Amino acid sequence: MKTLVLEEPKKFRIQQTTQPVHPGPGDALVRVHRVGICGTDVSGYLGKMPFMTYPRIMGHELGVEVMQLGDGVSHIQVGDRCSVEPYINCGHCMQCRTGKPNCCKNLQVLGVHTDGGMRPFVIVPARKLHPSSKLSLAQLALVETLAIGCHAVDRGELQPKQQILIVGAGPIGLSVLEFARVAGAEITVLDMNPARLEFCRTVMKADHVVELRDLPTTLKELESITGGELFSCVFDATGNAGAMATSFQYVSFGGRMIYVGIVSTDVALPDPLFHRREMTLMGTRNALPGDFPRIIQLIEAGRIDTQPWISHEVIFEDVPNRFPDLMKPDAQVIKAMITVGD
Repeated sequence: MKTLVLEEPKKFRIQQTTQPVHPGPGDALVRVHRVGICGTDVSGYLGKMPFMTYPRIMGHELGVEVMQLGDGVSHIQVGDRCSVEPYINCGHCMQCRTGKPNCCKNLQVLGVHTDGGMRPFVIVPARKLHPSSKLSLAQLALVETLAIGCHAVDRGELQPKQQILIVGAGPIGLSVLEFARVAGAEITVLDMNPARLEFCRTVMKADHVVELRDLPTTLKELESITGGELFSCVFDATGNAGAMATSFQYVSFGGRMIYVGIVSTDVALPDPLFHRREMTLMGTRNALPGDFPRIIQLIEAGRIDTQPWISHEVIFEDVPNRFPDLMKPDAQVIKAMITVGD
């Protein structure tokens, strides 16, 4: 079968690989129909994803169809359309035993630590498949992106009317925005791209948008929104070490700084500011199993509108040529979706 392999940073190649057959007990053979491209894929392509080695078959945002089941699988059937929870946890370590499989000590994320879904067929643990008879395959591929924001917002423990700031209006920042809105927070988005900010304001219904300029100007604008108090919860979704360090400036006294994006370098911590304001610094990794059915139900119920998300569609064979262009700011990509097969 044709398989899209990232041989090394910035070098895709379509290769022939062996099609998997006969899933083992507890597993399922699925046909991949849609693959979303996200910031993790971009970082991997650029050689900046700290958890990725090469060569690697990327692809973890997947809309799939169940083709064959191994023994012991009962919650799904052949023909079901599913979203894939791509975080393959061991089930035995302390983290798995205490309800945090998203940061399992032995975690293998499809498309990052181990090969993913940029190929027509793949075998996955059936427990990682979340079915829906109502959602399209493209919608099912969006669920994992939304799950990142869902888990991040849960980490923030947001309250209705709470003033929060999202730094970075890429897909991960937008996923945080979706669930901050579900939580009833008052949302400000900060970014340096005017087109993305306009999208946040008009389509995603952010309460306030601020264009990132120099720090004094930006702080003045943010203080005008909050009455000088700044934000009790700041989500940084930039994946940029400089921006992540600067984001501490936007946190109120007693507030939370939550890193959703990830970088391969160190992030500087302004310790006097951090201590004076008694901030809480949090990381957020992946999502929890229960997030996936919750998101599917929210989309099915119309509480999350996925229509604005998919801005670009790419045929599988065109990915090596088109991928670099999708990363350019003037491409105005919200979410690019790869069609693997129909």
